[in-house]
Amino acid sequence: MDKKTFVGGVHPPDCKHYSAAKPIEVCPLPEQLIIPLSQHIGAPAKEIVTVGDQVFKGQTIANATAFVSVPIHAATSGRVMAIEPRPHPSGKLLPAIVIEVDGEDRWDPSLKGLDVAHWNSDELRQRIKAAGIVGMGGATFPTHVKLSPPDDKPIDTLIINGVECESYLTADHRMMLEHSEKIIDGINILRRVLGVKQAIIGIESNKPDAIACMTKAAAAHDIEVQALEVKYPQGAEKQLIDAVLKREVPSGGLPMDIGVVVQNVSTAAAVSDAIRLGHPLVERVITISGPAVVEAKNLLVRIGTPMEFLLQQCDGIKYELDKIIMGGPMMGQSQLSLAAPAIRGTSGLLLFGHQDLPHIEVGTCIRCGRCVTACPLHLLPATIASYAILGRFDEAEDYCAHDCMECGCCTFQCPANRPLVQNLRYAKAGILAKQRRT
Repeated sequence: MDKKTFVGGVHPPDCKHYSAAKPIEVCPLPEQLIIPLSQHIGAPAKEIVTVGDQVFKGQTIANATAFVSVPIHAATSGRVMAIEPRPHPSGKLLPAIVIEVDGEDRWDPSLKGLDVAHWNSDELRQRIKAAGIVGMGGATFPTHVKLSPPDDKPIDTLIINGVECESYLTADHRMMLEHSEKIIDGINILRRVLGVKQAIIGIESNKPDAIACMTKAAAAHDIEVQALEVKYPQGAEKQLIDAVLKREVPSGGLPMDIGVVVQNVSTAAAVSDAIRLGHPLVERVITISGPAVVEAKNLLVRIGTPMEFLLQQCDGIKYELDKIIMGGPMMGQSQLSLAAPAIRGTSGLLLFGHQDLPHIEVGTCIRCGRCVTACPLHLLPATIASYAILGRFDEAEDYCAHDCMECGCCTFQCPANRPLVQNLRYAKAGILAKQRRT
């Protein structure tokens, strides 16, 4: 198969050898689950339980509060201990429901699976929303919203993202190896909801076993598997669409503007569970990796499990930690401690000591243009960064700073070690603040 790709991007070391060959293990239940009400893009959910309530696994404990929102569910059975602000992966203290685990892990008896053949698209879409399904590649955009394009934006192609281009992360890789049939079933359900025939699975060529596994599973379902060049950020929506279809999402636009919907492989598997079994999204596979971890693993983790507990399942750390990242090293979030819980968008937990990190000095821009060459959105990062530093947000907006997806390619390539992506975030925040004032 030809290796397709996009223009731009970078080639960081993939470091997937720590965990790529490690089968998925079921993580034990901790004594408490901390389940935040903010786990997705959009409006936070609103709790519908009170302290002291007994809850079942899969029971709805918080309702969606807007169209771009999803409900939250108990990840096991137990008693509601508290509803209070707790550490969140965002670095803030945000409202969470704390459940004391009873150890019985009893499913909500009202949860039932569906026969897809007897349900129409709207009913399936509502079941997906009720199950709290979101993008599991890290973006956490509510899946039912993507499956609800307006009438004037017809969809002709469903792309399934199996790229997993961030270094260290292997959760999606293992899902494709171990749950390929479930992923294919989820894809077929998504095709039914969207009313499309064409479905394409994109996988980077550094996962030949996953390509072979998914190709075999997809063979009888008229689903194409494409091998993509190994390059970051090949898994970003716009770049994946560019590589697979050679279509360009317009500035400020969405994939639906060009007839495409993109879903992650783990999201497809979650859709299958939601429809076939009636199970909401209460667990996901997370890669725990990095040079500081004693034993890297891919763990099937209940939502709300504290990061510290996850690390204990990997036999702890080799030496003192200097950096904790939830997600990948390029677009993940640095953590102040291990107190925050795993949430629906948590794809990885990476741990590094002082000796594992580069120690650099920031220099002056030498106008080499490497950031421009690397930018997958064809922006001028150094120029936008300079305007941001000067507080000239109008000029930054003129150079389309709002299009930046904060992938970090510019910073990775900069020989002067300038914090370009941080400057671009500042520019975007300045533009947004200006718009709110007007």
